[in-house]
Parts: sequence; structure tokens; C-alpha cells
Amino acid sequence: MTGRIAHGGKTIYGARIGILILETRFPRIPGDSGNALTWPFPVLYKVVKGANHKTVVLDKAKDIIDDFVAGANELVEMGADGITTTCGFLSVIQEELRNRCGVPVAASSLLQVSFVQPLLPPGKRVGIITESAKNLTPEHIAAAGAPADTPVVGIEHGDEFTTTFNRNEMEMDVAAAERDLLKGGEEMVAKHPDVGAVVLETANMLPFTRALSQHMGLPVYDLYSLVCWLHAGLEPHDFGHPGSAPRDFRKR
Repeated sequence: MTGRIAHGGKTIYGARIGILILETRFPRIPGDSGNALTWPFPVLYKVVKGANHKTVVLDKAKDIIDDFVAGANELVEMGADGITTTCGFLSVIQEELRNRCGVPVAASSLLQVSFVQPLLPPGKRVGIITESAKNLTPEHIAAAGAPADTPVVGIEHGDEFTTTFNRNEMEMDVAAAERDLLKGGEEMVAKHPDVGAVVLETANMLPFTRALSQHMGLPVYDLYSLVCWLHAGLEPHDFGHPGSAPRDFRKR
């Protein structure tokens, strides 16, 4: 091999995305962002100690924001070129992470509301399905750059989904959790017939995105779609044209 110069600067190579994950023990099946088998590319994980339903969802990460920033910077030092999280409620720390990490940050799947809205036909708008509508406040919506009147439906009254994840249960009835989300989709269509696409707030909903989209007959976007989009810019596809930089040989 001639004509190539390898450049250093990272500890780990080939993993462009760093994921800040909450400290949990509930099941993360394939599709969940906390399951490494979900991703079609390598990722790096950092568990943020003390990040749980109370500190993140109820307290809006106010007391642990520095821990998220430290975790993000550790991932960057390891080799990540972009940062995301596993909780849509963390839209409230998007600006702080973006300002303090030095790399692109997509802290919440809710960022996609503003991406998707211009794509829809006139008279249609984007709706959000979340694990808890009462906890998804105007502050979360505004931090994501979404319109204040964005329709929101929660599935906290379901039989399985919210119970499993909020209580950090060790077992989950997968079919029952899916049914909870499908019921949320039905409620969204019934209450807001002008909704033309849906964004899922929590990364735990990812395993059921396809089923929900088919059930509603609408496009559904989630953390997977956001992170794959982010990764596409960090690691553009190599079509083999002369002059294309070999993967992992670029200067940072």
C-alpha cells in the first residue's frame, strides 16, 4: 500500500456516533437505541451515572447537566464525531451540549419535528407521541425548535410500556408494549386528523416504529432516523471515485 498517510488523534476509530445512555436495567431489545445491535454502524456508549426517570424526565436534568457534558466530552475524546442521547426529554440540554462539546449534537429525536414539517402537504402538521404527555412541557417543545401547538399524545395510560421503563422493570411483555404504542397512534389520528407524520419522543419506542407506521398509515420518525441522518454527514458514503478519502484515514 502506497500513497496513504494515516492520521491519529482518536482512541477508538470507526465509530462516529457517541451515545449518552441513562443508567437503567430495563430490557433494551434490538431496535432500542441502547442495544448496540440496533445500529448499522459502530457506536460508542457512555452511561451517565445518576441519569434516570426522575433526574431526567421529572427534574429536566437540571442537577446532572454537567455529568452529561462530561460524558459527551469523554465520548469525543474516545473518537466520537457526533453526540446523541437515548431520551427525547433531553431536548432541554441540546443547547448546553452543543455549546460545550465541540461536535454536532442531536440530543433528542424531537428535533425532527422542525425537519419534517416543511415536507408535509399544506394543512398537515407533525405530531409527537411520548411516553408521558404530562411531562413533555412547553420547555421541551421549544428547546426542540418545534411549534408550541404541536399535537402531543402520551401512552402513560397503557398496560406495559410506561410501567416497564419508568419503574425500571427487569421484564417486558413486548407485544403488550407494542399495543400501548399502537393505541397512542389511534388516539393521535382520532384527536388530530390533520397530523400527517409522527415523531416518537423516546428511544425505547424504536422497536415498534414500523408497526406504528403501518397501523397509522403515516410516516413515523424516531431516534434511529435522526442518528442515521447525523451519521450520514459524519461518514458520507464512499462511491469509490478517484480522490475519495479512505475511511478512518481523514484528519479530524
